[in-house]
Amino acid sequence: MSHKESFLQYLKIEKRYSMHTVRSYLNDLDQFYSFLSSLGVPDDPETVTSHDIRAWIVSMLDNNYSTISVHRKISCLRVFYRYLRKEGIVKNDPLEKVVLPKRKKNLPVFIEEEALTNLLDNYSFGEGFAGIRNRTIIELLYLTGMRRSELIGLRDHDLDLAEGSVKVTGKRNKQRIIPLVKPFIKRLEEYIEIRNESVAAENNGWFFITDKGNKLYDKYVYNTVNSYLAMVTTIEKKSPHILRHTFATHMLNRGADLNSIKELLGHANLSATQIYTHNTFEKLKKVYKQAHPRA
Repeated sequence: MSHKESFLQYLKIEKRYSMHTVRSYLNDLDQFYSFLSSLGVPDDPETVTSHDIRAWIVSMLDNNYSTISVHRKISCLRVFYRYLRKEGIVKNDPLEKVVLPKRKKNLPVFIEEEALTNLLDNYSFGEGFAGIRNRTIIELLYLTGMRRSELIGLRDHDLDLAEGSVKVTGKRNKQRIIPLVKPFIKRLEEYIEIRNESVAAENNGWFFITDKGNKLYDKYVYNTVNSYLAMVTTIEKKSPHILRHTFATHMLNRGADLNSIKELLGHANLSATQIYTHNTFEKLKKVYKQAHPRA
């Protein structure tokens, strides 16, 4: 087994990373070693120098990679070399002397409350199973802030409608409980009823299923969210993750404390949640400029 293969096994088994994350690490490593090959550098981790890594960074920037992408790819290398040192495969870490370009802080994009209220209250999602499923997907993402993968992974037993809660399994199989509002519980009951009447599911227990009764897939959720959000907003990115940003921002704007939002989102630490405070501060600055006589 190669060093790369053993590293990927380590990510899957010991670190319990999702397959999506493992594939990202694999793609980044393949890209790095392809770059080394173009320079005539052997693919032996021990021979890689900080100069080689700096050259890769320059190459990526020259090819219009964003600083965010560069940081992510170098982060992958750092994890790889930490693993190699831990296993005694290499003695030195060539990344120790590598300085990354400053990362531009992009604030999370979100949808205004009025636009989402307009979508959910005034737009038709269509009759029948597909229409109710599509509306339920969008509403559940917005009302809970869960990730797309978490929504797809929901099973019937994860929802306790009597208690008014949903159990979500997040990154590294960490579980959290998110409350459900009463009006939406009725929507979920309606969805379950029409789903069971309309579709012959294969008894696999998935909460969201296709018209043929199979587990829902990533692309379907993305396309559904994208097409409906396009009706009420002109923001460039209209992915399911935007509804997660929107959930956090709207909660903060209405006075929720940061720790509670951290728990609801399933963030491992508060720093990941704090980025949403920038959005609320930008809103405060806008209000200040509009309202203060000396602004």
